[in-house]
Amino acid sequence: MKKTTILIALLCLMAAACTEPPKTEVLVKPLAPKYSPEVTSAVEAVLGSEADILLVGDLARTGQEQVLAVNRLKATPNTTVPGTLLTRAALLGKEEGKWREIFRCDEHLKNTKGYLAATPIAPVSGWRLQYEQSAEKGLMMYFTPLAQPPGGYILTIGVRWNPAVKRYQSLDRTYENFLGETSVLETPTGRLR
Repeated sequence: MKKTTILIALLCLMAAACTEPPKTEVLVKPLAPKYSPEVTSAVEAVLGSEADILLVGDLARTGQEQVLAVNRLKATPNTTVPGTLLTRAALLGKEEGKWREIFRCDEHLKNTKGYLAATPIAPVSGWRLQYEQSAEKGLMMYFTPLAQPPGGYILTIGVRWNPAVKRYQSLDRTYENFLGETSVLETPTGRLR
């Protein structure tokens, strides 16, 4: 009799395991946008709808919110290079409730006062961007042309917030000292004798 009871119990367990579980509805929620509509709208106004937002926050350690966004390079070069490959980049800062562009990388590197020192005179069609965030110095960006500019060299240009003048500026080769800006890029002319 014990064997029969055990056999019946096992058959009941097997029958219970074979039945389908009750169907439940799974509610799928749409993903929330990664950034606020205000940030997305400000970036789209400057770089268009294909812009990618890389960083948002107090990037310069000034207490003001900033956004770093890029237009990525459409075609990847044959060689693999670390960093973000781009045609344009922009840093937007929020001042008095409004977003405005405070730094731009397109064919040249510019801030609100002009072209950054060390920017190639010849237009650059693609850049590699590498960046790091420091607790004391804020956002540090390194821009390298993807191709050698005509009549120039491929040099990496460091850019960081200069608290003394309250804007992003390029740095010297040691990445410690700030360089100024120029309002006009001029092609050097020389006279051969």
